[in-house]
Amino acid sequence: MYMQMNRKKNRGYTLIEIAIVLVIIGLLLAGVLKGQELINSAKVKNLANDFRTVQIFIYGYQDKFRALPGDDPAASTHLTGGRASTAGPVGNGVIDGLWNSQAVADESFLFWQHVRLAGFVPGSTDTTTLATYIPRNTDGGIMGIQSGSSGTTQPITGLRGSYIFCSSAILGKFAKQLDITLDDGNTETGSLMVRANIPDGTAFTAASPIATVTVDDATSYTVCMGF
Repeated sequence: MYMQMNRKKNRGYTLIEIAIVLVIIGLLLAGVLKGQELINSAKVKNLANDFRTVQIFIYGYQDKFRALPGDDPAASTHLTGGRASTAGPVGNGVIDGLWNSQAVADESFLFWQHVRLAGFVPGSTDTTTLATYIPRNTDGGIMGIQSGSSGTTQPITGLRGSYIFCSSAILGKFAKQLDITLDDGNTETGSLMVRANIPDGTAFTAASPIATVTVDDATSYTVCMGF
């Protein structure tokens, strides 16, 4: 009797039981991967939305005030608490200053105050607190806009447009998906291009766009689009 009970206790798992466990593990892994896929997809949508809505800010502001945000010489009249740029010619239809400028006198820096005070987008209008004033993307990188004119230092060689919008610290896997979503799927051609990442508040010179096959999924890049 004792020997029979002992044999039952020592009995191993059957093939069916092992198969069931493997199926359960497979389902759990599939669920995790699907969840990660959904998270990544949502992140790309958020990043793409940044590139789309900035155009709405510009055209909406122009329609409302007949001026360009950042370049508005009557910002203090149009907006409560608004200020006009003191650098470069104001009111000439050009967003002077570099996209990652931290200088309050630059039009590219004041762009965000103007569109926020105008009610186009939420966010801090206090230009003295950079941590909350400068907008950030869902990957944590900064975002900004500048003129695409030939007299302005451009972030990416060959990128064309009246305005250039850039978003930094975007992982390569998302940068490639962004190009598929918004442009031609090639990160070195078209209206959206990818370059080596530009750290926050760092001066830059124009850099060549990086080919899609060279973009590393786990490396951060700066993505810019002209429009």
